[in-house]
Amino acid sequence: MAVKPDGPLVVGVDVGGTNTDSVLLDLSKPGTAAVISSHKSPTTADVTDGVELTLTTLLAKPVSLNRDSTKDASPPDPSSITALAIGTTHFLNAIIQRDAALLSPVAVIRLGSYGFVRGALPFADWPQSLRAIIEGHAAIVPGGVNIDGKLVAPLDKTALREQAKEIHRLGLSNIVITGMGSPMDVSHHQEGAARDILLAELTTIDPVYARDTNVVLSHTVAGSGLLARENASILNAAILTFARETVQSFIRAMRKVGLCCPLYLTSNAGHLLPFSEAMNFPIRIFSSGATNSMRGAAFLARQDLAADGGDKGCVVVDVGGTTTDVGALLPNGYPRLSKTYTDLAGVKINLDMPSVESIGLGGGSIVRTAASEEVPTVTVGPDSVGHELTTKALVFKGQTTTATDIAVAASLASVPIEVGSPDLVQHIPVETVSAAQARMKLMLESLIDRIKLSPEECTVVLVGGGALLCPPSLHGVRRIIRSEHAGVANAIGAALARIYGTAEAMVDASDVRAGIETVMAKAIADAVAKGGVAGDVTVLNELVEWVPYVDNKKLVRIEVACGADHGRVYADMASSGEKVPQAETSDAATKTRQRSGKASAQDASDDLDLATYRPQILSTGEWLISPTDLKFIEIGCYILGCGGGGSPYASYLHLMELLREGERITITRAEDLQDDDVLPPVAGIGTPAVGLERIASDAVYHSILRLGQEVGFKATHMLATEIGGMNGLSTLIWGAKRYCGVPVVDGDLMGRAFPNFEMVSQYVSAESINELLPVAICSGDGRDGIVPAGQEDETAAGIEIRKVCAEFGFAAGAAGNPLSGAKFRAAGVPNTFSLAWRLGRVVRRAQVGAALGTVTDELVREAGGAGSARRIFTGKIRGVETRITETGHSLGEVVIERLGDDEVESEAERTSATDTWDEVRVPFMNENLAVVARVKGVEQEQVVATVPDLIFLLDVSTGEAIGVQEYRYGVKVVVMTMAPSPVWVTKRGLEIAGPAAFKLPYEYSSDLRYVKPVSVIDEFKEA
Repeated sequence: MAVKPDGPLVVGVDVGGTNTDSVLLDLSKPGTAAVISSHKSPTTADVTDGVELTLTTLLAKPVSLNRDSTKDASPPDPSSITALAIGTTHFLNAIIQRDAALLSPVAVIRLGSYGFVRGALPFADWPQSLRAIIEGHAAIVPGGVNIDGKLVAPLDKTALREQAKEIHRLGLSNIVITGMGSPMDVSHHQEGAARDILLAELTTIDPVYARDTNVVLSHTVAGSGLLARENASILNAAILTFARETVQSFIRAMRKVGLCCPLYLTSNAGHLLPFSEAMNFPIRIFSSGATNSMRGAAFLARQDLAADGGDKGCVVVDVGGTTTDVGALLPNGYPRLSKTYTDLAGVKINLDMPSVESIGLGGGSIVRTAASEEVPTVTVGPDSVGHELTTKALVFKGQTTTATDIAVAASLASVPIEVGSPDLVQHIPVETVSAAQARMKLMLESLIDRIKLSPEECTVVLVGGGALLCPPSLHGVRRIIRSEHAGVANAIGAALARIYGTAEAMVDASDVRAGIETVMAKAIADAVAKGGVAGDVTVLNELVEWVPYVDNKKLVRIEVACGADHGRVYADMASSGEKVPQAETSDAATKTRQRSGKASAQDASDDLDLATYRPQILSTGEWLISPTDLKFIEIGCYILGCGGGGSPYASYLHLMELLREGERITITRAEDLQDDDVLPPVAGIGTPAVGLERIASDAVYHSILRLGQEVGFKATHMLATEIGGMNGLSTLIWGAKRYCGVPVVDGDLMGRAFPNFEMVSQYVSAESINELLPVAICSGDGRDGIVPAGQEDETAAGIEIRKVCAEFGFAAGAAGNPLSGAKFRAAGVPNTFSLAWRLGRVVRRAQVGAALGTVTDELVREAGGAGSARRIFTGKIRGVETRITETGHSLGEVVIERLGDDEVESEAERTSATDTWDEVRVPFMNENLAVVARVKGVEQEQVVATVPDLIFLLDVSTGEAIGVQEYRYGVKVVVMTMAPSPVWVTKRGLEIAGPAAFKLPYEYSSDLRYVKPVSVIDEFKEA
């Protein structure tokens, strides 16, 4: 006879690559006492069959629900189960495996005007293999809003109706609508309006077709960042049909085993998605396994963590059969989420994903020993016998030495681990066992250190079937908690998930508290609309920060988790029945998919021999830019940004699109300029937040035209104001024929990136700021302004430029008073595009050739040798302090500590003989300003480098620069410095851009000597 529970019962299921785990929880009980029963079984090829099997087995197990009762145990009553929560990577696998049978082609409609969304078209940066399957159609329709929610342009209804006809002609039934600024569109609701127009037109054409058409609105999928949000929405749309079929099959499996409760799927961030939301947003459940494990670990170890000071958070180590995943657990019981973009199957998205580090260490990891006269050299993994552990490991009468064999062999000296037949590993030499154990210990310590929230010792909660590999103590770990039922922590985490809600808005800085209350109410309402309980709220995150360059505005973002109203969710589920449409992939869509074959941005240099690549120099002496050149320059510009300048990635995609359309972009030498040539310095200005949505703009081009009207000139060449970051690369856009149709000068006015208007080489020799004026500023949508000459000083000019920029929506294009060819040769910084190209070539060659350990030495060589650049320090980021000032500057400091010998995992991380310090700190204001080093135990610090020297941090895992917005604890970096242009080390240059200009208490002193970069044109032109 089935028994009734004392409290609410919930079933959690986690479908992994090797095993499917299930657990029955009594949520009225704490920690391990809540686990009534559990089951682990191999994952089946048909996921639904596996879920049905594990549920049948779990619910057939005799249990005693009331621990105070003396009654005989019996299976639980299915009617007493209040909810079923499932976590699965099933949909992710379809994307990773490029399964055309499960993925549908997608039509993408972008809403934007004035060229703001035209630069990088949909699918531009996708892997070709995935693009060929999913790309169905793409178009841009007028519309869009700004980041403050103000209308940029109304929807073009006629254009939308025409797009509906084209989509129907192609037979596409999955549509994504991406509106510029849509996450902030709280008044116009353009994405929803566009959907209604499309569906109305499709209904007129074919009502059945319209009924079966899925429309995904990007703002319902992800937040700010148009390209990444659109990518996430496309992946979501591509998997919709398959996801709906899968979720419906889960519902049928539930009914077969007698469950009459709501079905939830768990999200990447550890939240519950009711079945209806899961069918509409399958991308949110792509990768929930790691999150479920961490949530389950927090629940099981709750009492231990509380006794250990639970408010400090901890690290969860999940050791599986093939890999070990490590994540930081926050005090609220949720994992720390990734703060940057996430790469999903080669596609850049901006979804909430857990910040997890992984290595190839698991119970099935293969152990190898290299012959040695002294201590044997032992390697562990990364390859593994995986699910074949029970047939291939030595303890199971196999022939392969695995990490499990080592753990069992090590236990023979004390209490043997009861796995397989321990006597089968007695022959493994003690030296091999010790060396393998030491290696696994080092691997775990290094992995934990990469994810820790601070350098202090942490608490580790150990879960997973391979937990026996972990030694009793680890360096940097205060305590290791091993909980009962840790082997099914992932299923427990699935059962514990809650309903998520979020909201964000820009609020008046004068009354932030009222703004927070408003946003909080919206976040709770969002959760309640999905099935949450308004009275059971946990605040997960509350972010309040200044919006750069936007006066008196702060951004408030709030995330909450609410308990689930299972009764309401089940009522919705029961009433919906089988009404979910079953969209089919049409023959026309398949044909569209098969004929799609555009090259993607990722293919820029994949098929070239970079060691022998030669850029094309025309007979005119101009350098004709190729896709490979663009990739080199993109990487190099970010290095020269010195932590600032903004990422050049969107500009790179825009330029790649121009080249695909047949544009010719050329660069010319400064030496070839005529004295009377006309060179307007150009740049994009404003808050980076706008650039996340306005991925392109003709504002700079408009400013060139407007300045021409004001001053009376026609540009003969384009001139970059700053080579560092986005503005360096984007200058090439305006030289294209469709814009100004002129060459770009190989040089700029900074030789790097600086944060302020007056920090240009031209100003060093100028009598006043007015030589840089007038400046034309254009919005890109038809508005313009002029900052005239006659300003009192650089401060007044900067304030006026910022004021006009704010009026134009916090982003604009600017063109300054043109320089003559003669003036640029006298006052400019030459050959900086050549330098960016050379630096980028070094990094790209190292990436392709798997030689990242050579990057720093090669960068020094390209910069002019050891006297012109050097590697200062190699270490890991220990701490970051950042705040956005009211003037829009990122102000802060990053602290980097020396790597221990046991933390060096590659040649790129190896410490140089010149690294004599224990840590360095790098203050920054948009750009890195100084390097201050110290030795432990010595109070006095040493100033190693300051502005105007170029100071940049490279990620050792890629060789590429990272910007200040990407600084985070645990990232391993190389700190380098490079000599600036000689103009900056003059007395006047130091007054404008030296330490004092940034209010640093240091004197500039440097033994680096500038070497003029070799012109690419000079090196590669035909003799």
